[in-house]
Amino acid sequence: MSGFRGAAGRPQVVIVGGGFSGAAVAWHLARTGTTEIAITVVEPRSRLGAGLAYGTDDPSHRINVPAAKMSLDPGDPGHFVRWVEAREAVRDDPDAAAPGGQLFPRRSVFGAYVGDQLDPLLAAGVVAHVRDRVVDVTPAGRRFAVALEGGATLVADLLVLAVGHTEPQPPAGFAEALEHHPRFIANPWAPQAFAPLRPDDRVLVVGTGLTMADVVASLDAAGHRGPITAISRRGLASRGHGPAGSAFGDFSSAPARTSRALLRRIRKTLDEAATAGRPWQHVIDAVREQGTAIWAALPHEERRRLLRHLRPFWDSHRFRVAPQVAATIARRRRAGTLAIRAALTRDVVRDGDTIHIDLQDRWSGASTRLTVDAVILATGPAAGRLFDRLPVLRSLHRLGAIRPDALRLGIETDRHGRAVGASGETDPRILVAGPLARATFGELMGLPEVAIHAVRVADAVRAALAQTVSLANA
Repeated sequence: MSGFRGAAGRPQVVIVGGGFSGAAVAWHLARTGTTEIAITVVEPRSRLGAGLAYGTDDPSHRINVPAAKMSLDPGDPGHFVRWVEAREAVRDDPDAAAPGGQLFPRRSVFGAYVGDQLDPLLAAGVVAHVRDRVVDVTPAGRRFAVALEGGATLVADLLVLAVGHTEPQPPAGFAEALEHHPRFIANPWAPQAFAPLRPDDRVLVVGTGLTMADVVASLDAAGHRGPITAISRRGLASRGHGPAGSAFGDFSSAPARTSRALLRRIRKTLDEAATAGRPWQHVIDAVREQGTAIWAALPHEERRRLLRHLRPFWDSHRFRVAPQVAATIARRRRAGTLAIRAALTRDVVRDGDTIHIDLQDRWSGASTRLTVDAVILATGPAAGRLFDRLPVLRSLHRLGAIRPDALRLGIETDRHGRAVGASGETDPRILVAGPLARATFGELMGLPEVAIHAVRVADAVRAALAQTVSLANA
């Protein structure tokens, strides 16, 4: 397969990755550039837009942001809700509406919504979907030759890197001791990952964030009734949602220049919110909405300090669980079948199919031995291994076209989303969409922020192509 430029004379944009980030860039590009740009999305899944997050068919997995804040179009926040209503997409899901009236459909519903927006563009040939993986990228004059796993090659004038996260990296002690154990689940997102578990199994979950919440919800829905222990260094679990309302607080006017000053400002605003009868969630929402300005004001060392000391607290308050999932977790904790602990693992020993883990309490230092039948990793993606594990990034890194950001969160970019190469200069032909650009932009993990960033990347694509055409005609 070759690029479209030779046949139609149009610049060819290849988007690597067709989860939400890649699909959103393609959609925004196609809305205003259908006759000028040939758009190809390389994504192995059968449908664009779902990715790992929204491709799950587990009915217990729900969107973690109210539906009213989830939209492919940042300029139209009600876009998704109207689609849900028009399609009666939650007709068979009586639990979709939380007690406060906010809607939290299953994640597969949101994936179907995004795919539904792309389907007409695919049918019209405005966007092409190639079900494959990129394994290599090489220069081809002013263009790129994009080699696919299946043996075909695309030719691209411009690349958008919208690749997803890599699988979790098992801690060394677990990987060595539990290799080939039937109930050591290193990737909880793998199909039928929990099939080996039995209803009464004693389970250790390593990690206490959103993934842990999904794991507990899935096990509970499947009829698991054994004890679950979840551990992390600080034992911080994701919090729940408060009542609907506008954000509270101003953090972008004369933004803080140190992480300590930012923390003081947040605490002061939380006190002001409490006095005004506003929940803490509204303050954190303000920090999130102004996250780009807050992050931009922090020097590099302050960003590093913030990530090291404050990120776990931010994550547990920013990334909230759906009320339905929060209710399951609360019920299991009350029943004594879920314990969340701040602890470190000191040793892992396998005795047949039984697993013994020596834990050290973070606060008291006391050591205890936990005996379980299964271990599930819920530590999140291995961001530090991206360039090793993803062939497309490895090949571009080898060319010197991209480099890891200094915080090891993803790919270094400039303020327009253009990749920074080994020389420190940007290449307008390579853009980064989605969470892998968050070292530059700060808040780029939640879907509302990713949608806004997709619009910016689409604009940058048009600007880069205009520059490319000008150079070609010079």
